[in-house]
Amino acid sequence: MQPLLIAVLRAGIVVAILGGLFGQFVVIPTAAADEADRFPAYAPFTAPYVAVAIVGVVCVQVALVALWRLLTMVQRGSIFTPGAFRWVDTIIGSSLAATLLALGVSGHLALADIPSPDDGMDVLGALAAALVAVGVGASFAMLMVIARGLLRKATALQTRVSPAA
Repeated sequence: MQPLLIAVLRAGIVVAILGGLFGQFVVIPTAAADEADRFPAYAPFTAPYVAVAIVGVVCVQVALVALWRLLTMVQRGSIFTPGAFRWVDTIIGSSLAATLLALGVSGHLALADIPSPDDGMDVLGALAAALVAVGVGASFAMLMVIARGLLRKATALQTRVSPAA
């Protein structure tokens, strides 16, 4: 892989992690507090939903760190080794954790009696967004499981071709 491409990908990972940190410490708590101020009936839901959102961002950050490690393995030419599976498994695990968080939020939004400031569309919109997140997360996890299988086959082929490597 081109060194320039790896550098650009790493720069993107750094920007994404820093953006996630900004979201965790500034955007998520501020937006939640603003919503609770605007509509006091949301106040009991503020802390749990903030916690879930922050943990969801952590899941993405963990996957980005694993991706960084995989890029390092690509750069060193050691991607077709057993160590790569640990990082792919980390990405799969973090995406499943985020998907389960979104599923939990979907269940809560669907079953709980959450007041809405207008005609209920805020809750329905949040439920739709959470369900989309579940679908995207599950699809990404399945894609990564397929990628892991391809990595396993490529690693086995690499081992057969050059057993000393």
